[in-house]
Amino acid sequence: MTDTQLEQGRAVRSGRKSSRGDKIRRKATSGTASSRKQRQLGLEIVPSAGNALIHDAVLKILWEVGVIIDHPPTQEMLVRDHDCREGADGYVRIPPDLVNQAISTVPDAIRLYDQNGVLRVDTGGNTSNYVPGHNCVRILDHRTKTHRPCLLEDIGRTGRVCEQLPNLDMSCSLGYPSDVPAQEEAVLSLKALTTHCSKPAAFTAHDEVLSEKCWSYLADVSGGWNNLADKPIGLELLGPVSPLKLPDEFCMRVINCARWRVPLVCYPATFPGMSSPITTAGAIAQSSAEAMAGIVIHQLTEPGAPVMSGSAILPMDMRQADLAYGSPEYMLTGLGAADYFKSIGIPAWVGAGCSDSHDFDAQAASEAGANMAIAVLASTPFIHNLGYLSGGRTGSLEMLVLCDELVGWANQMAAGVVVDPDTVAIEVVRRAAPDNAFLTDQHTQDRYLTENWFPSLYERSDVDAWLERGSVDMRARIAQKLDEILAD
Repeated sequence: MTDTQLEQGRAVRSGRKSSRGDKIRRKATSGTASSRKQRQLGLEIVPSAGNALIHDAVLKILWEVGVIIDHPPTQEMLVRDHDCREGADGYVRIPPDLVNQAISTVPDAIRLYDQNGVLRVDTGGNTSNYVPGHNCVRILDHRTKTHRPCLLEDIGRTGRVCEQLPNLDMSCSLGYPSDVPAQEEAVLSLKALTTHCSKPAAFTAHDEVLSEKCWSYLADVSGGWNNLADKPIGLELLGPVSPLKLPDEFCMRVINCARWRVPLVCYPATFPGMSSPITTAGAIAQSSAEAMAGIVIHQLTEPGAPVMSGSAILPMDMRQADLAYGSPEYMLTGLGAADYFKSIGIPAWVGAGCSDSHDFDAQAASEAGANMAIAVLASTPFIHNLGYLSGGRTGSLEMLVLCDELVGWANQMAAGVVVDPDTVAIEVVRRAAPDNAFLTDQHTQDRYLTENWFPSLYERSDVDAWLERGSVDMRARIAQKLDEILAD
């Protein structure tokens, strides 16, 4: 897309909507945004003094070590116009003042909309937002209970499930389709998602050419580039390469997204002890410096363009060199990085709702339950990777449905205890205690649907009633729900 075309798109607000999207926009679904209580509890992973030390380390890494920038125009621009220094080792040193300047222009929130123009994600609010993971090479088929390569039709099924699950705010592929050419995968996956789900879509475009194709498609769905910038319906996922390298295609994608004023997540994938320090704080500092280098380029291109960050710090089980998404270290590093970015005013996201188990079993449920609850309690505004098994290599719709249920539990917990004259309810005690009339008291009648969380899948019945219904277990209930969604 040329600058002239971009300016024309911004100058002319088109009211045209693509016929492809009409069906999904008109369709009435049960996947409307859930009613969530405001978060009251907060778990601090890194205290303010620790965040200050991490920020100091980020500035020193960028100025004293620097980053490799493989895109010559970007490298030249930084050295020529912004007092960056290129060393004999090829690393470009970025001065602290330039980093802090970039931080000062980053918007304090990311807002995303569905295809009907309804706000679905607001990282500036006091509730968490949820999105599945992406690009798993396999799926666990909920019908056959077998692992197999992901197909494009699986991406469409994921979109349909995302549309119907009320606690999911976005769609994402959860898989990487093996039956389409690699150069077409990103656009075809995005089309499959947005055809079946009206919610905003998170996607990975892999290079600058595919990025432009994806965003051009979303602009068409939105009725023009100006509409897309005003109410973005997509979020691109991209990042530097650890250690301390900004590839050519990464720089071009960052620059293009800034020019188009469309939102992106700038975050590296880092392996502690292999591509960064093994210590939690060291991995956070290096990965944050890598992300910050990308944010500097982004904000220099278009100050105020929407961007968020975070760190995909992926611990390895060194006994067999396997990823450990279900580990406590995965949550500590991700949430610690989110705390750091929050401390400097940059929206961030973190992974949760994921497991290292290869099956949808007790390990998967226990790991997802633990990391989902911790992510919500840590006041994280954006939580992704829901539905991951096998350390991010297997996507599971069963896991995704379970995570939707876990969102309800976790949000109820994070809302904490509201203490005020109404909730302390002295008058209710005075009125109802003599006759033990609490059940029929108007105070109870007005609040029994909102004071408690009511699950849609968890079993709460009497054991005899459960046995009479055929003793259906959780996995069977989830499979039944998936069959109902996908039968529509």
